[in-house]
Amino acid sequence: MLIVLILAIPALLAAGALVINKKVFGIINSLGYLAVLTASAVLLKETLLADSACTYFGFIYLDALSAFFIFVISIVSFAAALYSIGYIKKDMEKGLMTKKKARIYYALFNLFCFSMFFVPAMNNLGMLWVAIEMTTLISAFLVGFYNTKESVEAAWKYIIICSVGIIFALLGTILFSYAYSLSGGVKSLNWSLLAASAGKMDKNILKVAFIFILVGYGTKAGLAPMHTWLPDAHSQAVAPISALLSGVLLKTALYAILRFGIIVIKGVGFSYFGNLMILLGLISLGLSACFILVQKDLKRLLAYSSIEHVGIISVGLGLGAPLAMAGALLHVLNHAVVKSFMFFGAGDIVSAYQKHNMNAIRGVIKALPFTGIMLLLGVFALTGFPPFSIFISEILIIIAAFTNGSYLIAGLLLFFLAIIFGAFIYHFGEMLFGNLPKGMKAAGTPLSAKLAFLFLFFQMCAVGFVLVFIKKDLLWIVQKLFQL
Repeated sequence: MLIVLILAIPALLAAGALVINKKVFGIINSLGYLAVLTASAVLLKETLLADSACTYFGFIYLDALSAFFIFVISIVSFAAALYSIGYIKKDMEKGLMTKKKARIYYALFNLFCFSMFFVPAMNNLGMLWVAIEMTTLISAFLVGFYNTKESVEAAWKYIIICSVGIIFALLGTILFSYAYSLSGGVKSLNWSLLAASAGKMDKNILKVAFIFILVGYGTKAGLAPMHTWLPDAHSQAVAPISALLSGVLLKTALYAILRFGIIVIKGVGFSYFGNLMILLGLISLGLSACFILVQKDLKRLLAYSSIEHVGIISVGLGLGAPLAMAGALLHVLNHAVVKSFMFFGAGDIVSAYQKHNMNAIRGVIKALPFTGIMLLLGVFALTGFPPFSIFISEILIIIAAFTNGSYLIAGLLLFFLAIIFGAFIYHFGEMLFGNLPKGMKAAGTPLSAKLAFLFLFFQMCAVGFVLVFIKKDLLWIVQKLFQL
């Protein structure tokens, strides 16, 4: 079973991190995640072509939607493992990390990835809740990894806010189970059983339950106004972990919302689900646009951008048209790739300048030639400039909004995106160009980091070309993913 391989490799690497020499382990770790990426790609192909979902012992449930999210997680995990080799080496050379702490980092890195792979594989919604809580507890150690006042404070804030949110998610899960038991089914939390009986469930209970789910998992996903932990946590975490937090951790919570959302759509109708998703999506977009305009911290700027893109995905899902849903899921992949790319660049900048404040960072292209060029391209990719991948997914959602007659939603999307585009060009234009600070010399980028950048950059450019070949099957793929 491919899923066993995907779950076993991070678990074995977590144990291996504590006993294998650090210099060798970084390479072994990257090769392990390359194997995971290959296995997840094969799993996605098999589930798309399969006539039905695969279940194992009633515990693991794999369909096209879960395989897609596993594939997205595997892409960013491999890139982060690759980038970690040079990044951790530099931290050790600067005395910011000991050999013992580097081993702990790799152990936590692999446990974190294991917990994220665990989320989409779960059939039982109670175990899904446990898996998402596990991602919080493990990643909190990586947020406060440097043991500075700011990082420890961010870690505590992260744990407290997300734990409060997850309590709401637990209440929502219990209400879904209660609604299922009232419909005549045995007591169960298995998603496959609940989804099959959604039409028989009490609609009022489902509506209330989904609000709890949306608030609970929406907190972890970074949907406004439940987003308050996100800028602090993402800005203080180790750079490869910031990429994982923003690129895929937020998506595991979105996956949970989608799973419950499919039950609500089948039981209540699409409009209830859609209206709530659009409302929170637009709030997230508006709030992030305001904070991006006035932001001074580089990593917090990228964190608020994550809130923006989670909002775009939410609006796409809420519109409901096949084109919008295709755009939303494509945006899940595109944002994971591009935001990881940008956090790697931010990690290089912070490491070289020893500053987060954008006002004190100038001449990045001169100081870090390779990273600077990558970031320049990444800024255009992140803000939806053609021909990069995010442009493709955003334009699909906007076209769907206009086609459905949702002109206000389309107008607001374009308005917020224009503001954010201008803000990013201004902020990064100031940092990338200009004169180097006195006494600073140009530095190189480690080979492992270059490979991570190029791996992600290829995907940023390739998505548009791939879409040309699968456009005839787009509706079929959306139907397979959402099981509608």
